[in-house]
Amino acid sequence: MTTEFDLDAYLERIGYSGPRSATIGTLEAIHARHPRAIPFENLNPLLGWPVRLDPASLQQKLVREGRGGYCFEQNLLLYHALQTLGFAVRGLAARVRWNAPEGVVRARTHMLLLVDLDDGPYVADVGFGGLTLTAPLRLQPDIEQATPHEPFRLIRAGDAFEMQAQVRGAWGSLYRFDLQEQLQPDYELANWYVSNHPESQFVTALIAARADRDRRYALRNNELTVHHVNGRSERHVLTSAASVRAALADAFGLTLPVGPELDAALERLLARAA
Repeated sequence: MTTEFDLDAYLERIGYSGPRSATIGTLEAIHARHPRAIPFENLNPLLGWPVRLDPASLQQKLVREGRGGYCFEQNLLLYHALQTLGFAVRGLAARVRWNAPEGVVRARTHMLLLVDLDDGPYVADVGFGGLTLTAPLRLQPDIEQATPHEPFRLIRAGDAFEMQAQVRGAWGSLYRFDLQEQLQPDYELANWYVSNHPESQFVTALIAARADRDRRYALRNNELTVHHVNGRSERHVLTSAASVRAALADAFGLTLPVGPELDAALERLLARAA
């Protein structure tokens, strides 16, 4: 995966002006800023619009238009940025375990990155919604690793790894992955499925998330939740399309698409929630 990438525009979008060396310090700084600046959101599949993964479309939507995206968009954008900076990076795929019933095996519909540094490999992932990593993790199982938000860890699962986060004092599994490299066609296939299948949550529900310095914002349909790093949470039920739009613009920092389609989709979601 190679492309012409406007690194200056990307770094300006995430508010990073530090060194451009391929070091752990640069990776950590970019990984902290990306999910603060570029929210997780699924407006395109919700509205029936295509989700394009080519580099030009990613930069146009997430960088220039002030939009966000889900895992394939977020982590492919980060992939191109890191590669342009000189990092050795490759794409991986995962089966989501979060909220999965016991025994259910899901398809590989989540993307993450593996970044090779002088002191070993690190996992980077800026696209897992409400529990998106805000720091890279060493690819080292069975140790708790601090981030600006929750503690995370990797555990062995046969010849694979399971990503876990500590939420309200308990460890929960987010996804399971191995180290087989994934290429652009692999992501195109999975992306088509999750953005078009009639039962996909990205088609049927509104989902948005953003990690701020001391809290996380999460929106599902008309329910806005704010999780503070001190453990306190607030829940707000939004009762109008205007209030949902305001939340998307204010809490998530989105530049919303122009046209009647969004309001129509929000009215349908609110009618179902009533």
